[in-house]
Amino acid sequence: MAPVNPLSHLQKYRIVLASASPRRKELLSMLGLRFEVMPAPVDNEDYPPETPVEYIPEYLARKKAEACDFGDNTLVITADTVVVVGNKVLGKPSDSAEALEMLSELSGSTHRVITGVAIKTPFTVMSFSAVTEVSFARLTDNEKEWYVSTYQPFDKAGAYGIQEWIGCIGVTGITGSYYNVMGLPLHRLYTLLTRLSL
Repeated sequence: MAPVNPLSHLQKYRIVLASASPRRKELLSMLGLRFEVMPAPVDNEDYPPETPVEYIPEYLARKKAEACDFGDNTLVITADTVVVVGNKVLGKPSDSAEALEMLSELSGSTHRVITGVAIKTPFTVMSFSAVTEVSFARLTDNEKEWYVSTYQPFDKAGAYGIQEWIGCIGVTGITGSYYNVMGLPLHRLYTLLTRLSL
């Protein structure tokens, strides 16, 4: 008997990645799934001010999942990532000045990257969070300015992509999932999907 993808039990369903992130599309493809990409119909990513920092991404992922109505027999995957320095949440920078400010906060320190993931089936919404610690070397002003002007990291939480130049020259170590820093904790997601029965 020929081996099969351990997630083949999901392929009879319509799988939707409700995200506009090209990195999440790339990462989910690595699991060997057939899926469509349809961004979640969420106008804002606000959360209650009393929400604990560690739960913000999971709250937003669930908010996106619950807003999706793509028909019966659909499995929807959503995610949200934040970068946390101390207790300060860094989202996506609005311009170059904010991106440089964020990189200055990350320079020479260790921060947390938290990704929340939600899976919506016709019956329920499941969710979890994954945390990775990332340590940065001290960055020069020229390194920060060159990265921001060249890579335009305005769609990335914390103003950086670990898979890009800044990750190569700046990241001194990580504790946890590398893919989580990119935006989708693949091992945790895969494990949950293997146990899923619709």
